[in-house]
Amino acid sequence: MRCPYCKSDNDRVIDSRASTDGFAIRRRRACQDCSRRYTTYERVESAPLRVVKKSGERVAYDRDKVLSGLHRACEKRPVSAEQLEQVVDLVERECLEAFDKEVPSKVIGKLIMDGLREIDQVAYVRFASVYREFKDLNQFLDELKPMLEKKPRLRGEGRGGDEEAGGISSQQA
Repeated sequence: MRCPYCKSDNDRVIDSRASTDGFAIRRRRACQDCSRRYTTYERVESAPLRVVKKSGERVAYDRDKVLSGLHRACEKRPVSAEQLEQVVDLVERECLEAFDKEVPSKVIGKLIMDGLREIDQVAYVRFASVYREFKDLNQFLDELKPMLEKKPRLRGEGRGGDEEAGGISSQQA
């Protein structure tokens, strides 16, 4: 393995362990020439998965592209890189289990949105707004409704809670 810093191929493995999903091996390496450390991942090579886009175009599945989209959706949000890696791992695993060679892009998008919904709702909405290409505010609100309905109510909050709390009722508005 070549050192990413000095490009020497003189290194040694310091630590090896299975990744959290068990489908990769994480290795910590130390370069014998520059003494810097770096991490590599070893994954099972599988038949390349192809993505069928909306236009019908077929492109190679690109893990980095999925991760890049997740990073953009989670920008300035309290989401760790590890959580994003777990979402990408889940997407890959689901696609490889369900599809042999080609997977529709809408399946990948749905899996990503499902993963983001569990991690961060704001990131989910950001991703969904780009992925679903909302044409107007009503489409955007339709996406938000299920999330808002699941929102846990605070104690003492009821259907008439706004009126009791001194808020404006629908009759006053």
